[in-house]
Amino acid sequence: MMKRAKPITSLLLPGFTFWRNLSIRRARSKGRGMNKEEKRLDRLNELLHALPVDNMAMTLSELDGYITGILACPEMIPPSEWLPDVWGETSEAHFADQEAAEETIGAVMTHHNSVAEAMTRSLLIEPIYEVDPNSDETFWEPWIDGFTRAMELRPAAWENLFDSADEETQTTMIFLRTLQDIYTGKSKFTEDEIDEIDIEAPDLIPNCVASILHQSRPELAGTVAANLSGMPHRAVPRPGRNDPCSCGSGRKYKLCCGRN
Repeated sequence: MMKRAKPITSLLLPGFTFWRNLSIRRARSKGRGMNKEEKRLDRLNELLHALPVDNMAMTLSELDGYITGILACPEMIPPSEWLPDVWGETSEAHFADQEAAEETIGAVMTHHNSVAEAMTRSLLIEPIYEVDPNSDETFWEPWIDGFTRAMELRPAAWENLFDSADEETQTTMIFLRTLQDIYTGKSKFTEDEIDEIDIEAPDLIPNCVASILHQSRPELAGTVAANLSGMPHRAVPRPGRNDPCSCGSGRKYKLCCGRN
């Protein structure tokens, strides 16, 4: 059976260090320097890691899922309410100094704005997953944990959305909760079923979020349509992680263009 990821809240120091040593799926390809966006994410990752270990602060993947959930919520959630959760279980960041506080908060808000801006261009988001550099195993669990933690800030709003949503969106929301149950060990699926979901989850999550955004943030759907008006478009199926890469390299998608 594929090794399951442990919930962040149950990790002791050795496991926590392991998570922090995982590479980020958006990390640069071997032999290529980082572009401006990758440098920004790399620095944000460093700043989050610089917070006290005892804080159990969010990882970059968790933060990305958390911010996506904040922005997907039908109700606006002010930074003053959601920022404290980023710093950890105590909601106290314990920054080293004022300079570190300003840079870290600024980097988190910049990522928030970056995700928000990306949603105006496409509802099909690009989650930041953690990847084991040794096995190339993708860990979607921290991202989902962040997303569902954001949902818990406005449970009534999400319940109302579920009640008024179409069947597709309701199924999508149930699936995301199912992923969280798998992550926390509460799922009633068989081991074989969980392994199958584990493989497909990284590719299904962006589609799930897009379905939710159509219902929870209809103004974004209109913005995306306006941004694409007049542009030729042909839908191209996204390859699976184990499919041959469309670039013609002969490698699997997950080991080629899918790593970026």
